[in-house]
Parts: sequence; C-alpha cells; structure tokens
Amino acid sequence: MTAFHVMAGADHTFTRPAIRKIGIADLVDALKLGLDDFSEKPSHYVFLCLMYPIAGIALAIWSTDQNLLPLLFPLMSGFALLGPIAAIGLYEISRRREKGLDTSWSHAFEVRFSPALPSIIVAGLMLFGLFIVWLFVAQNLYFIYFGDGAPPKLTSFVSSILTTPEGIAMMFWGNLLGFIFALVVLATTVVTFPLLLDRDVGVVAAVDASIRATLINPIPVAVWGLIVAALLVIGTIPIFAGLAVIMPILGHATWHLYRKLVVPTEPR
Repeated sequence: MTAFHVMAGADHTFTRPAIRKIGIADLVDALKLGLDDFSEKPSHYVFLCLMYPIAGIALAIWSTDQNLLPLLFPLMSGFALLGPIAAIGLYEISRRREKGLDTSWSHAFEVRFSPALPSIIVAGLMLFGLFIVWLFVAQNLYFIYFGDGAPPKLTSFVSSILTTPEGIAMMFWGNLLGFIFALVVLATTVVTFPLLLDRDVGVVAAVDASIRATLINPIPVAVWGLIVAALLVIGTIPIFAGLAVIMPILGHATWHLYRKLVVPTEPR
C-alpha cells in the first residue's frame, strides 16, 4: 500500500509544481515538436492509434440502432472527452525520446509499470465519469424536447433535429452544455496525465496543476482547446480514418505543451 499514493506524491506530501506563462508561439512549437516525434516512426504510431477510428466507426454503427439515435452525436462528441486517457502511451513515447531511449511502439504500454499508475487510473475514472454524466445530460435533454418515445428512423430523426423548433433548441442547449463539459475536461487535464507520467505527485496535485496552468494561461489554453477540437473534427471527416494520424500528433504535442507549462524539477 505504500505505493498507492493518489492523494499525495510518493513522499506522501502535497506538492504544487510551478507553472510557466506561455504564448501562442509556444502552442505552435508544441505542435511542431509533436509532428517531429510522430515523423520518427509514423507507421508505429498510426498502428497504435487505429483504435480511435475503429472505435468511432463501431460507435456510429452501434448507435444507428433506432432506440440509440438520440445518443449518436453525444457519443461521437463525448468520445473526445476520453482523449487524454488514450494518449498516455504517446506521452510515454515522447518522454522516452526526450531521454534518448528506444521509442518503439511497444514501449507505449510500459505505462503500466509507472509508480503513478493508481493516480493515472483515478484520473481516468474521473474522465470516464464525466463522459457518463454527459451522456445522461444529453439523453435527458432529448427527452425534454421530444419525449421518451421511440425516435423515428435516421432520415426522419435528422430532419426533426434540423428543421423543427424543438430540434434547433435542443442543438443550441446541447452544444452549450457540451462546450461546458469540454471546458471542464480541458481545464482539469491539460497537464494532468503527462505530469503524472513524469512525476508521481498524486492526482490531486496533478489536477490542481492543470487548473492553475489554465488560470495562468487562459488564452493559450483556450486556443489549444480550439486547435484540438478543430483537428479532431478534420480527423473524423474521412470515416474517422484521419484520427489515426491526428491523435498521435496531438498526443506527442500535448507532452511538449506540458513541458512548456510546468517547470521541471531538474534541468532536462
């Protein structure tokens, strides 16, 4: 149990990593460094991230069942909330490359040996909980405007959403609530998972660091969120296939963004 330090770090104390103030140029540089990491062994990382387009297609097919149509968009948009969890292996690859170690794709799974694994699991459960709450909110929003009867077939369902006052109102409130959920995830996880992988500070300290990084750098973090959202949308256009490239680049770039936001404990 001595290794199970979630609330505090490995030394059982609560530490607050120092946060830097960054600019938009740092975001561009983080993307360039992420692309550089990806370019080293792109086939490995595309293979590693194929789970995203496969999962996206599977969700789309599964949710086209008539009774699940109201959850089609919430599932697809909410799936991005779990992105920080899926990118943990990519953070490990970037961390190893930074240290001059081997960066074969198999090393992405070495996260399971991290001393901060309990904290990583707790942070992951937090994100998964937000995902479930988002689906619950989206479903109830649909019931408010369309009732709890069985939805019509796909074409009629899309038409009722796009052309009726109820559908337009539901889209407005759904997008607004979705934005709030995305903002919460961004503010609480922008450096949480890379920090836990780099230092065993405990999940509370990691989330605290993410929130402080957001408050100190509100505009850069907001722009970063918009960049991530835009690239994810672009990646979904060709039946989600683009996510196999977009996800590894964003994953590596997030590691370098973490390096710019959080002051290291020792020179790198």
